[in-house]
Amino acid sequence: MAIRADFRCEYCLLAEQVSFYSFHIEHIRSIKHGGSNELDNLAYCCPDCNYAKGSDVGTFVHNDETLIRFFNPRKDRWEEHFEIHNGVVHGKTDIGKATAQIFKFNEIERLIFRQQLAELNLYP
Repeated sequence: MAIRADFRCEYCLLAEQVSFYSFHIEHIRSIKHGGSNELDNLAYCCPDCNYAKGSDVGTFVHNDETLIRFFNPRKDRWEEHFEIHNGVVHGKTDIGKATAQIFKFNEIERLIFRQQLAELNLYP
């Protein structure tokens, strides 16, 4: 699992080697929402992303009732949904925006840490 993810969080791209915590194996679609324990439903994930996601599978981005699913590292390309500027991870699509919002990619502590890592050429 870690090798497939290149030892990075498959959501925020944080490298495991710079994390203070062990990474998790995470269900892309939670069991309670019909997901399985099959490899194609599992992602390598940093604790921050995993705790923020919980068992959620999507959220609302607009002021309507359209549920937007989260980024799926088995089906989606990261570069199509996100971009990074000065350490800030921006959602380029509704999927990217929903994921960045709920996974709390740009909380101040995470942002400062990514900016420090970027200065050392350790992120992304």
